[in-house]
Amino acid sequence: MDNNNLTPKEKRNLRLAERMIKNLKRRNMEAFYCATSEEAVKKVSELIADGSSVTWGGSMTIRDMGIPQALRNRGTLEVLDRDLVTDRDEVVKIYERAFSADVYLSSANAISEDGVIVNIDGNGNRVAAITWGPKKVIFVIGLNKVAQTVEAALLRARSTASPINAARFDIKTPCQIDGVCHNCNSPESICNYVHFLRNSPRGKHTVVLVGENLGY
Repeated sequence: MDNNNLTPKEKRNLRLAERMIKNLKRRNMEAFYCATSEEAVKKVSELIADGSSVTWGGSMTIRDMGIPQALRNRGTLEVLDRDLVTDRDEVVKIYERAFSADVYLSSANAISEDGVIVNIDGNGNRVAAITWGPKKVIFVIGLNKVAQTVEAALLRARSTASPINAARFDIKTPCQIDGVCHNCNSPESICNYVHFLRNSPRGKHTVVLVGENLGY
């Protein structure tokens, strides 16, 4: 990448990503930076070996980037795509098969500059798969989700990502009314499991940072 031809924003993104990659590697995670979604889709595909089984959670980042279609188009992978299944029992089976998949894809609700990845879940299937089961987990994270500290990352997850996802699912929570986190105990809350990934045991986690605004 020729730094002389970059815009100020692109220069900042590159410098931030370089710093974060060092911090992620210190946490035993492989990490890459892609300036665009197109580059990121290619990188994710490169990281998945032929013959692998692969699936993902409810990430809008993964879907909006077109990663599912790109993986299906390869024709050499076992793609477990719950979006193509209408029967609820079959969807649950894909949830369960995620734990034995070779590769699990996810985004994140937030990530701190020093490399701690924060996610909040309603059902817990995503954070469970991130933690245990799949041989490899690949995160795809837009730089819009970077927060200065772990505390700021948690705040972003609760105050930005969760209210938007509540609106996306059209559930009856206080944040649906005013867009603000109320630290509620609503029966329909999607903030039931809070997950911090500090270090990667056995190096199973890979992070692809993308220089675009992706997801929520």
